[in-house]
Amino acid sequence: MAIYLTKESRVLVQGMTGGEGMKHTRRMLAAGTDVVGGVNPRKAGQTVEFDVPQCPNGLGGAPVAVPVFGTVAEGMAATGADVTVVFVPPAFAKAAVLEAADAGIGLAVVITEGIPVHDSVSFTAYAKRNGTRIIGPNCPGLITPGQSNAGIIPADITKPGRIGLVSKSGTLTYQLMYELRDIGFSTCVGIGGDPVVGTSHIDCLAAFQEDPDTELVVLIGEIGGDAEERAAAYIREHVTKPVVAYIAGFTAPEGRTMGHAGAIVSGSAGTARAKQEALEAVGVRVGSTPTETARLVLDLLDARQPEGS
Repeated sequence: MAIYLTKESRVLVQGMTGGEGMKHTRRMLAAGTDVVGGVNPRKAGQTVEFDVPQCPNGLGGAPVAVPVFGTVAEGMAATGADVTVVFVPPAFAKAAVLEAADAGIGLAVVITEGIPVHDSVSFTAYAKRNGTRIIGPNCPGLITPGQSNAGIIPADITKPGRIGLVSKSGTLTYQLMYELRDIGFSTCVGIGGDPVVGTSHIDCLAAFQEDPDTELVVLIGEIGGDAEERAAAYIREHVTKPVVAYIAGFTAPEGRTMGHAGAIVSGSAGTARAKQEALEAVGVRVGSTPTETARLVLDLLDARQPEGS
């Protein structure tokens, strides 16, 4: 099982024919993702051939020809696509997401960074009204190891397993995936660190709670805002599975933007310490470093094993 993305997902790539789109489409194909088309109105009707190495699920190992469609709606009609990955410049990202939502696609993964906040506010609200889930913007995407990869997360640093991961930080997503590679993951979701994102920690916690193959959840947060505090309140009321967390930014100076646009601390609100206290108050174990966080996960999983197993 997995959340949001499975081997059955059929993926379009908006901006596939650009430099980043080409590079990461090839990597997604190599991970076994069923990329069924690109979208570029200026290149509609063309076909792009990707030389794809063999991937673990048996796909790849030979050139893959991917058609280019003029619109998301045309791509969905021709292929049955239900996911789109957005690799377009910031100035065009809003129009790309609105187009995907108008077409009725179920999931839009917005990799683009540098999108104006007012654009993100507009397209996330519009997509929600139209039934399209947004992952991002300014995110690495999501991966269900061994099944599908939508975005830029490296597919070769972990394996399928029983940990769910939701993270604001792309780099820390990769680090925890690598640290816990011997256990593996059900799905890893990089939700993005902008002030406005389409999918929250709470959304992913709810989905992992319902996923029978996710045994434990790792939550990665960072300074700024109150997303982690709200996640703590949700965990107290709704999550019965163990949760381990890491909060980036304990040494960050107050009142300054650090890394992600959303990482702004005002007084005591939004500090790493405040987030740690909120999470620990509801039983979440919080690591002081990524490596300690991984060790806490291993300790919890060991403790849940029946004696003699």
